[in-house]
Amino acid sequence: MYMQNKENAISHLRTHATYPASREELVAHCNNLSDFSDKDKKEFSEKLPEGTYNSADDVIEALGW
Repeated sequence: MYMQNKENAISHLRTHATYPASREELVAHCNNLSDFSDKDKKEFSEKLPEGTYNSADDVIEALGW
């Protein structure tokens, strides 16, 4: 599986998400976004490991992006 809108997701993580954030908070935030497909939302939620993230870079690293 490959996220179709990865560039936009990275930009959103850097500019709109607030940190620290738990996996659950980030997944809920992602699920509320209308500019991401259901497929991309599913991939994000399946690939993001449990934990608390202190920055967008932490999330990006955890996802292997």
